[in-house]
Amino acid sequence: MSAFPGSPRLLKGALVGIDPLVPIPNVVVFQYNPDTMTRRLEPRAVSAEGDRGEAFRLTGAPKETISLTVEIDATDQLEQANPLTATVGVYPTLAALEILLYPKSATVIANDILSLIGTIEVIPVEAPMTLFVWGPQRILPVRLTGMSITEEAHDPLLNPIRAKVELSLSVLSYQDLSITNPAYTLFLAHHVVKEVMAATNLFNSAQSIGSGLKL
Repeated sequence: MSAFPGSPRLLKGALVGIDPLVPIPNVVVFQYNPDTMTRRLEPRAVSAEGDRGEAFRLTGAPKETISLTVEIDATDQLEQANPLTATVGVYPTLAALEILLYPKSATVIANDILSLIGTIEVIPVEAPMTLFVWGPQRILPVRLTGMSITEEAHDPLLNPIRAKVELSLSVLSYQDLSITNPAYTLFLAHHVVKEVMAATNLFNSAQSIGSGLKL
């Protein structure tokens, strides 16, 4: 049965891992958009013990953290006899999320070899650039700071077929990134969009005040 033609097209949230050495990004589209998302902003301000008159000075964009819970369910795919889902359940989706926290195995092996041959310093592996996509106005570079996976059902081979994933994200601003990093420009664009949105709200508020004065 076709959907009601007047219904809006629902955009899906997603996490995207981008590695410059891999041509295809790791894209995890949320099967269902979370009902709630918690955002916490902490200002980067001059120390409260600073000189008098410095109370309103900011040193940069606020520190922002995001937490949300993603639901993954294989029921629809199993009803449609999807061969991949029937074989491994939702494990590929969970793996795509988890791999955002893993270094590449080839790099781990290479570093182990360097250590065995006496290399003094092995540089820690850099994670892929991770983007949190939540509509066209919010495409943010983030660092995954935590992930809690609750597998709620399994098939006969113990593959997960339903799971909830609690994600904790730390937004990376231009305070955290080098100016040559593409994520620097991405966050700066987000900052500009936020200023435009705030200006739009100011215009709406001025209109509301004007209408109230006419009454």
